[in-house]
Amino acid sequence: MASSTASRLAALKKVPLLADLEESELEFLASAALARHFDSGELIFSEGDPCEGLYVVESGMVKILTTAASGREQVLTLDGPGASIAELPVFDGGSYPASASAHQPSDLLFIRKKDIRALCLEHPEVALKVLRVVSARLRRLVAIVEELSFTTVHHRLASYLLREARSKGKSTARGVEFTLGISNQELASHVGTVRELVSRNLSRLQAAGLIKLDGRRVIVPDLAALEAEVKGEE
Repeated sequence: MASSTASRLAALKKVPLLADLEESELEFLASAALARHFDSGELIFSEGDPCEGLYVVESGMVKILTTAASGREQVLTLDGPGASIAELPVFDGGSYPASASAHQPSDLLFIRKKDIRALCLEHPEVALKVLRVVSARLRRLVAIVEELSFTTVHHRLASYLLREARSKGKSTARGVEFTLGISNQELASHVGTVRELVSRNLSRLQAAGLIKLDGRRVIVPDLAALEAEVKGEE
């Protein structure tokens, strides 16, 4: 876990919101920030909790999610190093609109609400960056709502696998390969369904020859064919 001011300063320099600040201002935030470690699966904050400040991901990965009354989860985003979390409630005075948990062991920096607000009063450009970040999150949420409302589980799963193949895949003699680093239950949370439907639709994609499964290894024999499958359902 990060504990020195120097390591906190290095982490803050990677945050887009804070990119234009002077060294002295970053040093002030670094000295005021609290370093916190979370183990994989550990809850950082819950939806509806009072917001006390903003978090910065120093290392690891944080999952932002909402949970239905039935207990089913919907993953909104995964945020890695350099990401800031909970900008909106810091400024609107409301509670956290979603929950956050450590997707893997993670080191975070916590900056109190009053310190962020004071910073924005002195540097309006930081507030403008906050607006851009919040706007980007809103666009992402609108896209999630549209996807859940107007597409099938089959389409959402194929789209997810296509994105993973494009971002993480390596070309091999068998096709484009990548490791599916989450369980079927977690995958269901990403695509807005239940584990049983994920398993069923993975089998359908495999039967159609669009993917091959080797444990948690996914092989896409023909990336263009998978792209056509996604576009065909739009």
